[in-house]
Amino acid sequence: MKLSTIYQHLDALSPFESQASWDNSGLIMGDFDQEVSQIVVSIDIDEALIAEVEEGTLIITHHPLIFSGIKSMDFATYPSKLLSLMMAKKIANIAMHTNFDLSHLNRYVVEKVLSACVIAEAPYLLYFEVDTTFDDYVKVLKSSFNLQQTKAVVAHDRKIKRVALCTGSGASMIKDVEADLFLTGDIKYHDAMEAKSLGLSMLDIGHYESERFFGEILATDLKNLGLTVIISSSENPFTYL
Repeated sequence: MKLSTIYQHLDALSPFESQASWDNSGLIMGDFDQEVSQIVVSIDIDEALIAEVEEGTLIITHHPLIFSGIKSMDFATYPSKLLSLMMAKKIANIAMHTNFDLSHLNRYVVEKVLSACVIAEAPYLLYFEVDTTFDDYVKVLKSSFNLQQTKAVVAHDRKIKRVALCTGSGASMIKDVEADLFLTGDIKYHDAMEAKSLGLSMLDIGHYESERFFGEILATDLKNLGLTVIISSSENPFTYL
């Protein structure tokens, strides 16, 4: 099957034009006339993945390998080193990032991982309801996201009823959140200060931990094309001590 046919299928599934203005989802590397027999789905690309896939494989990633323009190609540095290895094996890459967050990932996490019902939504934010204490819900979240340690939290002493979620890194939207608790990843010091001043509880559910479901969501759909689809066991780049 040609890469162009697969691209069109992905575009219909999760329109690339819906991505955020700063994003770089779409074709990162490859030729639309290239014939593809195998697809690997992964959060990211690393050297180990490139080494193990067959020549001519299409890797569909969540994160774009190239976010902005590359001014030089130093093959000893990231991402140029990976791009050179991919070119040698004629590996193509399509990224489905913020467009897939909007169409699939956030909703999957709310409905399938947290077993909740979406009651409202805004760009990159989904809302759902619970009826529990902060401490009790933290236990649920640590289990649901397989958190290896307690992530950063901003806790207010009150019951949690309305929850907002953004997978990945969504702390920049704190001012837009209308909830008792905001779940997202990559919470920084000044994010916590802002949330505390707004009376908003927050829990860092991890960037990788909240997005690790990308492969299983997308692979289910792609198998309908009759192609071999492999879900890569993407590894968290962080090690917890």
